[in-house]
Amino acid sequence: MRRLGLPVDQLPDEMLLAGFGNGDEELSLAFVRRFQHRVFGVALAVVGDQHQAEDVAQQSFERAWRHAGTYDTRRAPVSAWLTTITRNLAIDTVRLRRTLPIDPAELLVRVAGEIDAPERRAMADEAGNEMRAALRSLPAGQARAVVLAGIIGLSASQVADAEGIPLGTAKTRIRTAMQRLRAILAEAADLPDASAQVGVADPADPDPSTVGDAEDGADHG
Repeated sequence: MRRLGLPVDQLPDEMLLAGFGNGDEELSLAFVRRFQHRVFGVALAVVGDQHQAEDVAQQSFERAWRHAGTYDTRRAPVSAWLTTITRNLAIDTVRLRRTLPIDPAELLVRVAGEIDAPERRAMADEAGNEMRAALRSLPAGQARAVVLAGIIGLSASQVADAEGIPLGTAKTRIRTAMQRLRAILAEAADLPDASAQVGVADPADPDPSTVGDAEDGADHG
């Protein structure tokens, strides 16, 4: 089947979503194939458990199917819209049932291919073994926070929800982990600051007025 003279796998995201919502079997299959790895990667990043991530991914596609008719191209690309659905469901899952998170360095490997922003992809791809080794040298809580914020793109508030910690603690973990990663990677590369080399950028917070707030004490992992 062709639409607009194009093979199905070359159709725009918006057309695949519309077909998915309308129950078109061929377009639905193409839509799921296009986004299944991204959706699973985001779910896994938040819940830290493969089986729960699979459940969240399935729920995300079900919700996308139910709400496909409400999608507005003016507000966000399909990929961002679907990622938001997945993040929200994953965070809800974590709130209901917390599990032991997977190794942050392993998480980085699993989601590296599912990242949109160039600077986050650089952080995941270009650093390679050095980045994974640096992550493993951090306290587990800091490593998870910096992966969730710096790579997956969660805000400090979302990291706090996902980890079940106060917002101030989440901000401290992210900031401290960023600083430690820069120092470790700079030392490894014999550079004054390796952030430019690996694309490490402080994550944006949806409420800029809170960025400079006092943290809830020093974080130790």
